[in-house]
Amino acid sequence: MSQIDLNCDMGESFGAWKMGADQAVMPWVTSANIACGFHAGDPSIMRITVKAALEAGVAVGAHVGLPDLAGFGRRAMSISAQQAYDLCIVQIGALQAVAATFDAKLAHMKPHGALYHMAEQQPEVAQALARAVRDMGGSMRLVGLSGGGLLKAGQDMGVPVVHEVFADRRYQSDGRLVPRGEEGAVIESLEDIAEHALALALHNHAITAEGRILDLRADTVCIHGDRDHAADIARTVHQRLRKAGVRLAAVE
Repeated sequence: MSQIDLNCDMGESFGAWKMGADQAVMPWVTSANIACGFHAGDPSIMRITVKAALEAGVAVGAHVGLPDLAGFGRRAMSISAQQAYDLCIVQIGALQAVAATFDAKLAHMKPHGALYHMAEQQPEVAQALARAVRDMGGSMRLVGLSGGGLLKAGQDMGVPVVHEVFADRRYQSDGRLVPRGEEGAVIESLEDIAEHALALALHNHAITAEGRILDLRADTVCIHGDRDHAADIARTVHQRLRKAGVRLAAVE
């Protein structure tokens, strides 16, 4: 039987500002990437989201982003490798502290938005993020773009890695995601999202924007929690994968 992890970016509300439908999504995923206050989230939201994930039996991980609340962490910044390392350490540490109050540990770290893409474009940033995960100790895994440079950096440092694919994003033939500003970058139809996720989970491939077959290792499938119908996407993908005989579980 095939096995796949379903992950979702969560805890992205901030103060009185609400984003996502975490409570509705939580029953349908197996891993939660929780914002740590730099691109989204705040201390109270972090605590609420960690508690909800643990109660649902969902693995908890740090979703580390650039210090960009106004831009939701999707705007690239010019930062040094040391700064990338430092901001990663601080955010992991903050969420670790919250998890510790529930006698829990973090399972993984996944970069967010612009930082995720910077790690693929700048090897020194990838190495800094991988080093941060290694230096925080424990058995934390590094989640990144399937087959990408971030995961190579992690493997080179002996950090366990998780190859991530996206249920609702189109790929280019080189394995990178189609940039969000381009037409067709985001898959809208629930049926198309489900079929895309099935192909990734069962056959480890995707149909690219150019219509080619792209081979991709799929350890975990991402559901974007900030979309208006995120709960519908999560439920549909979950149910279709289960129906196809796929076992859903966090990566161990």
